[in-house]
Amino acid sequence: MHEHRAGMLLLQRCLGAVAGLQVDLHVDGWVRSDAALLEADAIALFADGGQAHPFLTGKRLAALGTRVAAGIGLGCMHFAVDIPVERGAAELKAWIGGHYQAGVSCNPIWLARFDQLPEHPITRGVRPFETNDEWYFAIQFADGYGGTGPTSTAAGTFWPILCATPSNEVRAGPYVYPKGPYPHILAQAGRPEIVMWALERSDGGRAFGLTGGHFHDNWANGDFRKVVLNALVWIADATVPPDGVASSLAPHELDQDLDPAGPA
Repeated sequence: MHEHRAGMLLLQRCLGAVAGLQVDLHVDGWVRSDAALLEADAIALFADGGQAHPFLTGKRLAALGTRVAAGIGLGCMHFAVDIPVERGAAELKAWIGGHYQAGVSCNPIWLARFDQLPEHPITRGVRPFETNDEWYFAIQFADGYGGTGPTSTAAGTFWPILCATPSNEVRAGPYVYPKGPYPHILAQAGRPEIVMWALERSDGGRAFGLTGGHFHDNWANGDFRKVVLNALVWIADATVPPDGVASSLAPHELDQDLDPAGPA
């Protein structure tokens, strides 16, 4: 289940050996100070989204927009790609290339197999892999984005990073919420779906979106972990090593920093 803090602490530890990269962790969905926002080369958000999306609180959307216009990198993971269409969706679509739209996108739990990986710094050292996760798909991409290969527009260059083809049974649901099935999802049977993507914006900033990340135990998958670590390095405009970001994870490390269990 969602373990945002534990997941980010794990990724922070894994990035500790990357030369020249300083990784600061801020909890509760936002930076601790205005100075931190101004000093950051990139921001990655792993948090609840939808109506509770952290970017929608107060003047955060405007503050982040100023930094994005200046070329800051931005990554959104799992629920954080879900933002209301009436507020925030246009910004997120411009900033990272796409977003989850409730009732249009869908969120089944399914085994996604990534057999073919594109050539991109984010995929360096990543081997074909599979994970069972709440892989959202039918993401609403900005105009000109969302194809099976890299595409360029006046706004930037888009790359599909992880693509998998849901079975007809997956398309038929149930989805996590609302349960579905949705007729338009059924009608797209056989279509590969983009579940992770990258964007290099015309302002010079880099971004990525990742729809998986529901199950904390998936960080034990070295290739899943590597593709996310590579993405975090890439959006900071740092150099991704030729074989990707190396990391190891002992079994006990996966269970560190978990949120306290709620009542049974």
